[in-house]
Amino acid sequence: MSLSSTIPSAEMADAATLDFLGDGEMGQRTRSYDWSRTSLGPISGWPQSLKTTVGTLLRSPVPIVLLWGPDGIMIYNDAYSGFAGGRHPLLFGSKVREGWPEIADFNDHVMKVGLGGGTLSYRDQELTLYREGAPEQVWMNLDYSPVLDESGRPAGVLAVVVETTERILAQQALTQTQERLSYALNAAGMVGTFDWHIQTDTFYSDARFAAMFSVDPEKGEAGTCLAEYVAGIHPDDRERIGSAINHTIATGEKYVQEYRLLQKDGTILWIDARGECLYDGNGQPWRFPGTVVDITERKRIEEQLAETSRRLDAILNNTKMAVFMMDDRQQCVYMNKAAEDLTGYTLAETQGRPLHDVVHHTRPDGTPYPLCECPIDQALPENNQEQGEEIFVHKDGTFYPVAFTASPIRDDAGRPIGTVLEARNIEQELRARAALEAFNATLEQRVTDAIAEREKVEALLRQSQKMEALGQLTGGVAHDFNNLLQVISGNLQLLTKDIAGNERAEARVQNALAGVSRGSKLASQLLAFGRRQPLEPKVVNVGRFVKGMDDMLRRALGEEIEIETVVSGGLWNTQVDPGQIENAILNLAINARDAMDGRGRLTIEAGNALLDDRYAHQHDVAAGQYVMLAITDTGSGIPAGMLERVFDPFFSTKPEGKGTGLGLSMVYGFVKQSGGHIKIYSEVGQGTTVKIYLPRVHEQEDVLTDLRTAPVRGGTETILVVEDDEDVRETAVALLSDLGYRVLKARDATSALSIIESGIDIDLLFTDVVMPGPMRSPELARKAQARLPHVAVLFTSGYTENAIVHGGRLDPGVELLPKPYSREDLARKIRHVLANQQQRNQAASSSPSYGDTTAAKVASITRWTILLVEDDDLIRSSTAEMMAELGHTVVQAADAKSALKALEADPVDILVTDVGLPDLSGIELARRALEYRPGMGVVFATGDDAVTAEQDLGKAVLLVKPYAIQDLAQALASAASNRRLDAAE
Repeated sequence: MSLSSTIPSAEMADAATLDFLGDGEMGQRTRSYDWSRTSLGPISGWPQSLKTTVGTLLRSPVPIVLLWGPDGIMIYNDAYSGFAGGRHPLLFGSKVREGWPEIADFNDHVMKVGLGGGTLSYRDQELTLYREGAPEQVWMNLDYSPVLDESGRPAGVLAVVVETTERILAQQALTQTQERLSYALNAAGMVGTFDWHIQTDTFYSDARFAAMFSVDPEKGEAGTCLAEYVAGIHPDDRERIGSAINHTIATGEKYVQEYRLLQKDGTILWIDARGECLYDGNGQPWRFPGTVVDITERKRIEEQLAETSRRLDAILNNTKMAVFMMDDRQQCVYMNKAAEDLTGYTLAETQGRPLHDVVHHTRPDGTPYPLCECPIDQALPENNQEQGEEIFVHKDGTFYPVAFTASPIRDDAGRPIGTVLEARNIEQELRARAALEAFNATLEQRVTDAIAEREKVEALLRQSQKMEALGQLTGGVAHDFNNLLQVISGNLQLLTKDIAGNERAEARVQNALAGVSRGSKLASQLLAFGRRQPLEPKVVNVGRFVKGMDDMLRRALGEEIEIETVVSGGLWNTQVDPGQIENAILNLAINARDAMDGRGRLTIEAGNALLDDRYAHQHDVAAGQYVMLAITDTGSGIPAGMLERVFDPFFSTKPEGKGTGLGLSMVYGFVKQSGGHIKIYSEVGQGTTVKIYLPRVHEQEDVLTDLRTAPVRGGTETILVVEDDEDVRETAVALLSDLGYRVLKARDATSALSIIESGIDIDLLFTDVVMPGPMRSPELARKAQARLPHVAVLFTSGYTENAIVHGGRLDPGVELLPKPYSREDLARKIRHVLANQQQRNQAASSSPSYGDTTAAKVASITRWTILLVEDDDLIRSSTAEMMAELGHTVVQAADAKSALKALEADPVDILVTDVGLPDLSGIELARRALEYRPGMGVVFATGDDAVTAEQDLGKAVLLVKPYAIQDLAQALASAASNRRLDAAE
């Protein structure tokens, strides 16, 4: 049915008056629409202002819609119908608030402003529309103007709609690309970027680029003129670089130049600069972006190679030995001067011809010398060195004897690709022949070996520099990131009290805290691949460790992955950070799952391995005994060309958006920092195996127990918080105040020292490790303890920067609370450090005689042999002195390992142990000790009175630091009483 057949007869009669609608699709649809159903009424009754506006918009190529009357009845043109998508044609003639219900509020505001006589204009306005039945995010330029009726009052609103979604998405994609480029440039460490806006002569650069050109980095970020950067170019190179820039602008060719920069201290930097000229819509030069790379080191190496080449040329051109080089067709490609003198031919006369046909074609008897019989030619096909004596033919036709050495030239794979021939006239040098042949036979090889060795050293140097740059980058990122996480975490924990009882709010806070935890793990990954992660190594049996991860792996990999664990008998122990090795195994398992598309077989093997000297030399690892952990999948495999890059940070074989490229880098950094070795084997279509080698240790396996489940406890002591980050500082102060402490604060070490020297009594110094200013945190701690000998010190940091951590371990006597920390971690650590310091203070102030008659009476009842386990030297020695004063025999140990050995050697009645020992928890030590000596009394001496013994240690006595001799005597008596009760039972 045609559109005209639907036109009411009343309007057919007036068809001549509808010419203002034109012949377009929407003009036809306007004619056929039954407007009597709307507030506009039939077209014949429309005011002239409405007809004129409709006629104008229908002829416009720009998407325009008219919203007429208070209801905003929609009349639009062909271009707008395309914009409306699936909403057209139902949208035509509808009320705008009903036609676009998802943006009804937006259009309601438009109608109110437009009918009020106002205008609106939006650029790149973001809206969510349902054009095709599903939500769609779009951006548009919108311009709204009132349409006046015959009386001059606004009767409708005219909207010009230009969709900019495609441009916005392109800009977002460009921004993402630029961000990825920035990440790559930051990882490279020695790359600078620039962007010259030619028409305004505004030159922007990053800090690295500005520093190379001796320009203030702030100017580089804000933009300055090109001349400021040109001043940093070496005077001898400026004219050449200026010409090159002009040439690129004029021709559009790529800009590629190497030139020198003159530094303020007189030194020279070489850079490789690359860029291109971009033009505006009128074809005029617009922008000139690019990058530079510091190639100073490369230039130095190139100069060394050039010098080596010059020396080699000097040797070859000054030797009396004739040297020829032939390609794989035995055609001459090189002759030195001696060869020209020997044969009478120049290189130009022999080049491109088989050397045999030039100097060795005839025997002295005049018969032809076939090439197939020539011993010199046999060096190439037989891949052997040939030596001997032959008769050559001079250019003048005379014959002369030569001694020759013909050797194959091999490529990197060992395949012969040509021949080098050394020859000399031996008419008067026969006696010296052997020595000269030996020298010439090895000369080329020695030069090749020297170059190869130097290239190997250069590759190791570049790798070392790259890892050092990554370490510096990741350290700074981790420090700032952990500070941010601490602010978020601390405030969330403080907020928990305010929203208690509100289940929805509590759930959201817990979700946020979980995000903080994931962020903390990401910071640890950054430090791991930069080998800056402070490790907490423990003696681990990898076999038992892997079996303990079975449930975790099955949950992470899913039911479609078959997991097989193979552990060799007699597996050695290794010393490794348990958290890091768990992350490494999990990362490799998840990579394997992705490579197998969620279905396949994962095999985890643990066994003993011996790396011999030959393997160690080839792979830059120490020879010796290792524990080998192999993870094998049946996935897609990795192409050979990518294997050398899989450990590079941010490199990933997964599709874009499926991985960060940090997983294998973290594993590599952790393994290397642990003194180990990692090797990857892969075959496309067959799968991948990653082998980790960790050094063997002979110590007994460590067992760790988590004691941090009891409620936290605060105090009333005075704590000085030193933190340069204001948000972190205020969060720490709020947490400590909430725990009941009196809190002082300082923004840096100098301010903190002023507070300490003011005479205020301070119980604990809580200081960040990395702070600005002339005084470092360890120095502040030393000065504080010199002025206040009784003060305790607790460090905190998101990245220690080797200030208090060396060799992967905390310095002796140092207490550290890593960021981000929870309220519970903070409370327990504060009580632990304060209690230990109070015990040390008491020990230092106690007199040698403890003369308390009550304690003496308690002690005199029985004499016991006591095993005292305490890692703090001062607390251990003072406590032992108290016990001796009470008449007991004391066996001392600084850690759990020493304590277990002492149990084997001495009959012990009572075990007195700190809970927080360096190698094993005090509770686990007590459990092992009771297995060895059942019925022994147990006393836990700790600064945390919230510690609770587990069910099998229910009769242990708690002695809270600081304690006096009376407290100690009473605790020992209670432990002995429990011991007798156990014996009676």
